[in-house]
Amino acid sequence: MAEKVVYINRSSKVVKGGRRFKFSALVVVGDRKGRVGIALGKAAEVADAIRRGGELARNKMITVSLTGPTIPHEVYSTYGGAKILLRPASPGTGVIAGKTVRSVLEAAGIKDILTKSLGSKNAANVVKATLSALVSLRTREQIYTARGLHTKKTKVAEVAAA
Repeated sequence: MAEKVVYINRSSKVVKGGRRFKFSALVVVGDRKGRVGIALGKAAEVADAIRRGGELARNKMITVSLTGPTIPHEVYSTYGGAKILLRPASPGTGVIAGKTVRSVLEAAGIKDILTKSLGSKNAANVVKATLSALVSLRTREQIYTARGLHTKKTKVAEVAAA
């Protein structure tokens, strides 16, 4: 499992004796084979917030449709003010992405992709927009089976089984 801390936020509460600090950590977890999860862990200490975020992210992991080292098609997604454009790339291109988007894509196991982040730079919203884009991906086989059509691969498998 690959675990990456995307963002740590410190918030404070003013009390009679001074300030009380709490921390929240946005954590991305993935198996680099098409499963990825994100979560926000909160605690009084930074290490506890990161550990809690990692645990929550492992529980919230989702599967992403991939075609080899890239994505099956171009996708555009928004979350709040953050807008993300993901485009498949030819082998050897690498991950062309900013820091926050890169952490999600690498955790999912994507090796070749072109991205563009538009609008808000809020790390939480950019990560959620990226995850939303990855969730909306579908392979050709998934689309064909949803429509009740056959691809060459499924026809060959049916003929071989008969």
